[in-house]
Amino acid sequence: MKTLGLTFILVCFLCCCSGAQTVIPLYDGAIPGEKEHENKEYDENGIYFAVSKPDLTIYLPQDENQARTAVVICPGGGYHAVCASYEGHKIAKEMNRKGVAAFVLKYRLPSDENCSNKTIAPLQDAQRALKIVRDNAEKWGINKDRIGIMGFSAGGHLASTAGTHFSKDYIENKEGTSLRPDFMLLVYPVISMQPGLTHGGSRDNLLGKNASDDLLELYSNEKQVAENTPPAFLTHAMDDDVVPVENSIRFYEAMKAKNVPADMHLFSKGKHGYPLEPAKSNWLNYVFQWMQEQELIKQ
Repeated sequence: MKTLGLTFILVCFLCCCSGAQTVIPLYDGAIPGEKEHENKEYDENGIYFAVSKPDLTIYLPQDENQARTAVVICPGGGYHAVCASYEGHKIAKEMNRKGVAAFVLKYRLPSDENCSNKTIAPLQDAQRALKIVRDNAEKWGINKDRIGIMGFSAGGHLASTAGTHFSKDYIENKEGTSLRPDFMLLVYPVISMQPGLTHGGSRDNLLGKNASDDLLELYSNEKQVAENTPPAFLTHAMDDDVVPVENSIRFYEAMKAKNVPADMHLFSKGKHGYPLEPAKSNWLNYVFQWMQEQELIKQ
């Protein structure tokens, strides 16, 4: 335990000093709710499967800003994979270009084989990532009141879960660190677990095929919006044939009903999974425009 803790501190120090992209284990001790199991994780070109040992990749901008915004990035993958390459590391580098510190979360994929409660495992990892960033804000030159979360597809469900379920700590948090993200960036997100609206694979992988109505309600995040839900930017394509655009629309309407600031940009075409290349899609420009309006980044 002590060795892991010292390793974590050393890694954080090196990352802070060099600005290098560094991978750290998400937990410096026991992983909450972990069962004894064989680690079967494998990687296919930056897409990870059977993740049971979560980690965080740190991207710090090469600038002298000591009050920068930060974002934890949750790639998608239907809670079956973590598409960390194009919905994680590429996005982190774009965030760095805007002076934003970025942290790519490789979260646990729900599994009864290695999790005592697979339903909360990804949320525990998201909360842990937010805690690590906030606890190390001064060290990494981050404004601890400008730490957001970003998610794509099922990662958008995870991000919106972190943004609507923060009143309960699902991890050890003796320091009482705030686990509420300060803003959300939700890109073609799964929001709801309701029949006819959800992405079936994401629902079944997270909650099981026979989930109770109460569980479906709890993880339908459009039903969990409150007055203290953080502001959000949502973007989706109307012709998305994987995750219905109504997921974003319902979440936006719930935010509006609670008078929580939210912006939404819908594309008439784009299907599911926007490419990052500006020549093919300009969705990220709308994200940065919103961040400027929220005074999270400079023009």
